[in-house]
This record gives sequence, C-alpha cells and structure tokens, in this order.
Amino acid sequence: MRTVMRKAFDETTGQEYEIEIPSTEDVRDALLKYDYPPDGVRIKDVAHALATHYGLDERLIGAKNKHKQFVFSKHVLIQIHALVKSGKLAKLETGLVVRAEETSEGVKGGNETLGAREIVLPSGDNAGNGACTGSISPTAEESIERDYRQIRCELAEELLQHIRENSPRFFEELVLDLLVKMEYGGSREDAAKAVGRSRDGGIDGIIKEDRLGLDAIYVQAKRWDANVSRPELQKFAGALQGQRARKGIFITTSGFSRDAREFVNNIDSKIVLIDGRQLAKLMIDYNVGVSTVTTYEIKRVDSDYFIETDDSQTQDS
Repeated sequence: MRTVMRKAFDETTGQEYEIEIPSTEDVRDALLKYDYPPDGVRIKDVAHALATHYGLDERLIGAKNKHKQFVFSKHVLIQIHALVKSGKLAKLETGLVVRAEETSEGVKGGNETLGAREIVLPSGDNAGNGACTGSISPTAEESIERDYRQIRCELAEELLQHIRENSPRFFEELVLDLLVKMEYGGSREDAAKAVGRSRDGGIDGIIKEDRLGLDAIYVQAKRWDANVSRPELQKFAGALQGQRARKGIFITTSGFSRDAREFVNNIDSKIVLIDGRQLAKLMIDYNVGVSTVTTYEIKRVDSDYFIETDDSQTQDS
C-alpha cells in the first residue's frame, strides 16, 4: 500500500502532528472497485469501509485536523469529489454516492448534482482569455503552462466546493488563516481574538493591518451562493462609519453585483472586495487549505556560459 502524510491536531497539547494514511492513488483505486448499491451509499460509510479495508487502527480513523474534521474521512471525500468531477462516480441529491453509469443521466447527472460550475481565475492566471483551457500549445513548455493553469482552475473549483460544504464559522476561521498568511494581524492568536468581538452592523471581525497594529481593518465574510448586492455593502460601509473606521475587507464565496462594485468605488471608505475566484487564487498562492504534491523545475540553456572569452580563445590557438 502506498501512503501519504497528512497533518492531524492534538487538542490536548494544541500541536499538529503527521499521520500516515493510504495515498490518493490507492484511495481512488479502492473507490472505483467499491460495490455501490443502485440507490447509493453514504460517504461516511464508504470511508469506514475503506478504513477497514486498509486495516487502519482507531488512532488513525479518529485523527482530526485543527478544524475538527476527521483526516482520513476528509481525504476520502476529496477523492470522491475528484471522481465525481471526472464522471466515474455521481453524487445523488440525498447526499449518497453511486457509480455514474447507474444514474439515470449518467455522467452528466453526476456532475450536476454537485453543482459543478466553471471557475475562472483572474486574467493573469488564465492567459488573458478567462478560460480554464486553451488551444494546443506549439511547444512543450507552453503545454506545461497550459496544464498548470488548468490544474489551478480545477483546484480553485474544488476549494470553493469544500468551503460551501463547511459551516459559516469554518469560513470565518479560514478567512483569518488567509489574512495572517498574507501578513495581516500579527500572529494567528491575535487574529483569533478579533473574531466575534464585534458583530454589530455587519462586522464579523477586526484584524490589525500590520504587526504593529497601527491601523485596524474590519472584516465581513459571507459564505453565499448568490451575488452580494449593494444593500449588503451599504450596511457594511455604515458599520465602518459607526466605528470611525476607514478600511474594510468584504470576502464572499460567490461574487458581487455591478451596483455593489459601483457603490464601493464611490464612497470615502476603502473597502476591498474579494469574490470566490479571487479567494481561491489567494488560498492557492498563500498555501491555505492546499499542499504541494510535486514540484518540477524547468531549465534553459545558460547562453552566457558558452560565450568564450578572449583568454580562452588565445589558449586554444
């Protein structure tokens, strides 16, 4: 059995540690060989069956991450999502998973039940065309770049899907993790103290702008499916004025309406809007909720190395 290391959290000591569980490839292979009943099976039952299949002990099965999620079950869930997206499995509306060919609509039905949607990252990460895929690249290097953009697009979609499946409180904690990684708010402990400190007038938290705490940034985090409209931004701007604050960040898993963006551009307070696409991009860039699987180095010939100096030419002659 191939294995992979994942982080778990010990609530007693408050420290993270690593556990060894079956690899991504082995879990996917096992999921494809699983005998799914026609009416589907609960995901947690699949995870339990795989744990038994691989002979995991209670320590590994019960290990949780710092968000109090079972590490192995989450690992299985991620692979199920990947297989659903590829069309090999399908997720029914009742929350059950089944083999794709056993659904009435086949692969299409499997993708739609997860609410799959196209996630387009900002133009800098999409070759300026706003799409996840491009035309066939004429060189190997361009092909790698195209595949890299595609991987980022799919990863962004998967991140947003996981965020939507967790609680609003989890989303607020995620936002803090991201802002701290971006070097706002000093330590994670300082940032955590700000959460829930002020929920009046549309404010979810307060975080320091820098490590010295010279200014405060007020944060609003909305785990929504529908676009955030102008009234929500007006409410947030009013809350900033009530606190005599000048700066705010409004983060959502969805998007912002045109009226909402126009409103922010025409007020004195500085409010930064981060939609789902930008949120996923920042999470990838700052390694929040993701881990590096493989790193490739692309090298070119160093032309300067092959330039002969006058001294070397003289010695050869």
